[in-house]
Amino acid sequence: MIKVALYARYSSDNQRDASIEDQLRICRERADREGWQVIDSYSDRSVSGASLIRPGIQALMADAQERKFDLVLAESLDRISRDQEDIAGVYKRLTFADVRIVTLSEGDISELHIGLKGTMGALYLKDLADKTRRGLRGRVEDGKSGGGNSYGYRVVRKTGPDGEPVRGEREIDPAEARIVRRIFTEYAAGKSPRVIAHELNAEGVEGPRAGSWGPSTIHGNAKRGTGILNNELYIGRIVWNRQRFLKDPETGKRVARPNPEEEWIVQDVRGLRIVEDDLWEKAKLRQKDNSERYARAESNSLTETKRQRYLFSGLIKCAECGGGYSMVYRDMFGCSTVKNKGTCSNHTRIKRSELESRVLHAMREHLMQPGLFKEFCDEFTRAVNRGRMDAASELTAKRAELKKVEAQIEKMLQAIMDGFYSSSMKEKMTALEARKAELSNNLQRAKEPPPLLHPNMALLYRERIDDLFNALEDEQTYLEASEGIRSLVGRIVVSPAVGDRAELWLEGDLAAILSLAAGRKIPASVEDSKVLQSMSAGEAETTGQKRKNRPQGAVQANAPEVLTSLVAGAGFEPATFRL
Repeated sequence: MIKVALYARYSSDNQRDASIEDQLRICRERADREGWQVIDSYSDRSVSGASLIRPGIQALMADAQERKFDLVLAESLDRISRDQEDIAGVYKRLTFADVRIVTLSEGDISELHIGLKGTMGALYLKDLADKTRRGLRGRVEDGKSGGGNSYGYRVVRKTGPDGEPVRGEREIDPAEARIVRRIFTEYAAGKSPRVIAHELNAEGVEGPRAGSWGPSTIHGNAKRGTGILNNELYIGRIVWNRQRFLKDPETGKRVARPNPEEEWIVQDVRGLRIVEDDLWEKAKLRQKDNSERYARAESNSLTETKRQRYLFSGLIKCAECGGGYSMVYRDMFGCSTVKNKGTCSNHTRIKRSELESRVLHAMREHLMQPGLFKEFCDEFTRAVNRGRMDAASELTAKRAELKKVEAQIEKMLQAIMDGFYSSSMKEKMTALEARKAELSNNLQRAKEPPPLLHPNMALLYRERIDDLFNALEDEQTYLEASEGIRSLVGRIVVSPAVGDRAELWLEGDLAAILSLAAGRKIPASVEDSKVLQSMSAGEAETTGQKRKNRPQGAVQANAPEVLTSLVAGAGFEPATFRL
């Protein structure tokens, strides 16, 4: 009996959830008439057919590759996809898996259907887009919204004389409108978007889409018309068609592209005004002054080069919110979330010089200290070397067997040439030739095991880290040395200060550390990571004590009784300790 999978989808042309059940019902009726066995059904609800980024179709194609069914049955080909490239790809993959496509509308699908229906689907999508844009433009020219809702307004839901819902109607939300006016007033008076965002968050004022306020929510992008300060609807003017959206064929996501200004549609809607013209002009004047000042700073000879990248920029994280730590005041690092939104409780700041000094000292003295890592290094080296010697022994054994097989084949050929032949020799020769081919193929694909690791890895690490630190003092080698040092750090976590000293946790990248110790420029090999997976936590862990506010596997590293804990897991797990 033929095994069948059913597929159904609805989107913009048929926005009824019952449509899925309707499609599946008529497909089941067809399967019953044909005597086919329905194995499973797949569906995508309210998803466009212009993309294959759909869970239902992806699951169907995955199961097709496993030959769970022989045939896919759908209402029509455009239910599977409307995109020419996608429908051809689906057909190609299902054909390769020996799975047919049958639809109620077109019948048994062939290459001819793919070409014709793919073209028709593409034309349909273009026609649908044109009609949608035409409808939206007409709505805008009637003084209604042509898109989503802006902060400060609410959607008006009512029904027209024809019984259909009226779309695009908006009215001012008094509570949100007060916040909009407040933002414009405070910005025009000299407050920065960051300060305004902090105050709104501190007061518990809910931002757009029920989120928190951030500087970018307020200042946005003037060229694209985004952000509170750039929304012309607040002065009673709808500006539509500033940008268009295209789907990235690789990801299926929409990407915004700006339209020329002459293509914009502008419509006055005085009834939706929230901000008066004089206040709007003051805010825009300050925005322009700020933009010009930044432009002058960019052109200044002292800042023509890229902004300085500090030694550990991008690697410092907040223990409370997980956000980044950035330069917040002169030479001080602070939580970016505290700076931008004020919603994080970690107000700890630390001088850049202090942070770099403490981290570099820990990397040099403790991160690969001989006594600290001796047990782990010894066990790791033994385990890796055992694996590598086993691999070398296996290759040696295969080479020896290949020579033996070749010698047997040579002897048998010589016997045949000398006149000795029997029917059993043919079978034996066939088996030997097959084994020779298998061994040759295995040896050809096999990689030579890497050199054995040096047993004094920790000492070698210390020598090479010293070289890096020395290079850090030289302007000509600073950049390369800093990259080398950064590669050894997983992240640096800053916890709330204990007393007057910030609490730091350094998480080392064990793969990079071992690579440096082994004298390699690339991370340790996959074979090495497999060894770590096979090592038990007991073999790798020398000691460790857990603490509430520190990362798992972390230990104190600047006290006389230095401890460390390396926990074996999926590949190389980070070594984390307190500074």
